[in-house]
Amino acid sequence: MILEIRLENFYSIKDEILLDFRAAKMNNERTKALSENLIDYNGQKILKSIGLYGANASGKSNIIKAISKCSEIILQSHLNNEGDMFNFTSFKFDNYPNKPSSFSIDFIHENKEYEYSFSLTPTEILKESLYFYPNGRRAKVFTRDETKGGNKQKIYNFSDGIIPRPFDIATNTSKKTLFLSRASQMDRDFCKKIYRFFMGYFWHQFAPLNFKHLNLDETMKSFNQDKALILHALSICDNDITDINMILNERKIPDMKGSYINIDPDINSLMFETFHRASPSIPFDMFREESAGTKQLFHMLFFILRVVREGKTLMIDEFDLSLHTKIAEFIIDLFHASLSSQFLFTTHNTKLIDIKRFRRDQIIFVNKKDDGSTELYSLFDHKDFRENMDAEKGYLQGRFDAVPIVNTELASLKKLLMIN
Repeated sequence: MILEIRLENFYSIKDEILLDFRAAKMNNERTKALSENLIDYNGQKILKSIGLYGANASGKSNIIKAISKCSEIILQSHLNNEGDMFNFTSFKFDNYPNKPSSFSIDFIHENKEYEYSFSLTPTEILKESLYFYPNGRRAKVFTRDETKGGNKQKIYNFSDGIIPRPFDIATNTSKKTLFLSRASQMDRDFCKKIYRFFMGYFWHQFAPLNFKHLNLDETMKSFNQDKALILHALSICDNDITDINMILNERKIPDMKGSYINIDPDINSLMFETFHRASPSIPFDMFREESAGTKQLFHMLFFILRVVREGKTLMIDEFDLSLHTKIAEFIIDLFHASLSSQFLFTTHNTKLIDIKRFRRDQIIFVNKKDDGSTELYSLFDHKDFRENMDAEKGYLQGRFDAVPIVNTELASLKKLLMIN
């Protein structure tokens, strides 16, 4: 469960931005009616969803991209070697390419709170730290500061007894590698637990979704487990699909004698057949014959039902691409109906700026400042907003900024087209 994420100097993000999943203090009747949008963790209220809204090129996608990139560095930095680069771009103006980028996350895993952060350049790790809250009090696991120079004893500081033989790990950790990644690789249980959070509970996908990051067994197990739920969800969304079958295509290759031999199936061998109410005996190929919206909805349901059931966090850029507004609302409602799953999404659908479905602190506007950088603020931050106002209308009128300025006057358009 995510409590907060901080990002600085990634892509269009210049100064530090905060994505805060801790709920603001609101106590009006409309907010009380949205109590299902919250997770109650030890008396602390945590948001189940946050939507990012804003104009094109404001930086919405860059927020998801930056979080995804930092997660990738955590999971893969132990594979880096001399000459490898961290594949991200700093903010390009105001000398920021020469400044470090930083990532920080505060999260709950297995009923304990952790704070993990690091700063880096495209070529090396500069700082890294991990804290946790045993018995509700903040305690250091380790800190690292490569800017101090010198030996590992000067760069690292460890609390006693948490990580066995920590300097053995530090000795094997270069500036291309996060200590957390190396410690997990070297079988230190405490760090493996944190590593598994990013590997299994913190999902980040870009539209269009696909199955390629899963193996065949995982995909088959998930489908068989959730088939009834997927069909039920499709029916709620007014889709006329009555059945879905999963098929493994038999794949063969010629041998030296001119015969054919079977090869082990993989995720690319998998097909899905759909059957419709009008002619329930005629199969359709899901990926070739169904509409873009149906395919997107099927992918979304496939992943979301797993995320919701297992209490994971999912981030998707433009999650409602090719989906009707009602279906997008249905997907969001699945998260709000869950026990502890979370959803961070971007969208251009202004119909979702709806204070009957979202709390004001769940509606986050992403705006491009005059210097080209990205800034965030929520509808809750606009203190002059009243509960009887139409939030979507106010947004489209430019009341909260974060909206494109488009001149659609015919005279202007004719001038551009050079039409007299």
